[in-house]
Amino acid sequence: MNDLLSMMARHGYALTFLLLFAEAIGLPFPAAIALVAAGAATASPTHQLSGPGVLLAAMLALMIGDTAQFWLGRYTGWALLSVLCRLSMNPETCILRSAESFYKRGKLTLVIAKFIPGINTMAAPLAGSMKMRFGQFLRLDMAGAMLYSGTYLLVGYLSRDFLAATLNGFHTAGRAMEVIVIAALVVYAGYRVTQFLRHKKYRIMPRVQAQELAARLASSEKDRVLIVDVRSHGYYNIGAERIAGSIRIEPNNLDEEIKKLPKDKDIYLYCT
Repeated sequence: MNDLLSMMARHGYALTFLLLFAEAIGLPFPAAIALVAAGAATASPTHQLSGPGVLLAAMLALMIGDTAQFWLGRYTGWALLSVLCRLSMNPETCILRSAESFYKRGKLTLVIAKFIPGINTMAAPLAGSMKMRFGQFLRLDMAGAMLYSGTYLLVGYLSRDFLAATLNGFHTAGRAMEVIVIAALVVYAGYRVTQFLRHKKYRIMPRVQAQELAARLASSEKDRVLIVDVRSHGYYNIGAERIAGSIRIEPNNLDEEIKKLPKDKDIYLYCT
């Protein structure tokens, strides 16, 4: 803890900014730990860091990163979300979980998103892809950034002595702690590999060319074909154009919707 506080004392504002900006643009950096360490440094008797200064650095980093993600989401649609979700174990669940949070909680998802792993990275580009007004996004995202930064800075400020005692105990344990940490990392790496292999089959989505489907619709087999529109709410509304003859099902209620689909037809899905 002393080494960490010393580093924060020398480069605290820059480290806070860089780590939170990295997290905001989707990189797997421990931003919450950086905020806790910065909060502990502000509680130091020598006042190594200024609380308002650290909070300002954190807010700037999050707002700049989130704003960039918002506009990328606006102009690239779900292509960006797909790229971000490729870093997760199950890309399908990654996108659906984030979108479902927006549908259930509405735009206030932005206020709590930073506390939820996975959704924290997806919230800003998802808001952009759903054509949220930029002014509204800024207000909600700023509230979320303030809540997130303030909470972890406060945790670090209040728990400085506890953290120092805990880490000093780890240092005293020496070799035993190194073995435990290495073993934990190996177990975690094995878990990640297992989960990756388990969900690998879902990374490949069978596709059909539009010309092939058009040919089937123009043939005598057209009665055996059903086209289903499963676009997300960000790209679908009642007046939206659809493929002629297609039906609409709700992508966030698939368990029930699937029961209504006929079992004697070839079903083709299209989304964004």
